[in-house]
Amino acid sequence: MASLLDKVSTLISANLHYMVDQALKSNSLAVIDQYIRQVENNLEELEDAAATVGGEVKSLKRKLDEYAHKSAELDRGIDAFLTEGNETAAAAAQSKLNSTNRLVENYQEQVERQDKEFKTLLDAKVKLDARLSTMRQEREELQALLELAKSKEKSVKAMKSLDDLVGSGDSDISRIAESIHNRLDKASTASEMRAANLDAQMDEVLERSALDLQLAERRKKLGLKD
Repeated sequence: MASLLDKVSTLISANLHYMVDQALKSNSLAVIDQYIRQVENNLEELEDAAATVGGEVKSLKRKLDEYAHKSAELDRGIDAFLTEGNETAAAAAQSKLNSTNRLVENYQEQVERQDKEFKTLLDAKVKLDARLSTMRQEREELQALLELAKSKEKSVKAMKSLDDLVGSGDSDISRIAESIHNRLDKASTASEMRAANLDAQMDEVLERSALDLQLAERRKKLGLKD
């Protein structure tokens, strides 16, 4: 279980800025897709582990209730035997009560321990779910940026060809080329504006994610609930 939580902790603390930079530099979403696959796989493991531990908690609580009920019955029985003057039966019942109470204490400790682990797993799942949601959104925006970059690369090639036409010496061809050149300039400017907007949105989401993690750490140190 500790190994799983270590892996989850590593994924939650992963540097999203770095992954985004790597994706942009390599002009590929591979690094983002790999991270998302790892998160999805670990989420499945977390859900299975949480279900297992949660089931154990229910079973332990059922056992705890069973022995607590037996303890109460034995306690009443001892009083009844003493009232009747049956010292032998009272002593035997007292011995059984002592043993039962030790079992009650043991089950109580197990319930508290397993319940704490169950809550830890659920907390990790919530955080990893949020991380996955953020990264899926980042992937969509990155894909749009990369497609925009490819489009602009094609525009640059087209403009270079137009530059060659403008200097060809034929006035009609030059005039047509200049007109197309102007349209491409306008389209390029619109693309740049869109890219700037996407960059701003991406920075905002990543910064918000980082702030949320910092605040969660502070709450943990202060002993506050999220």
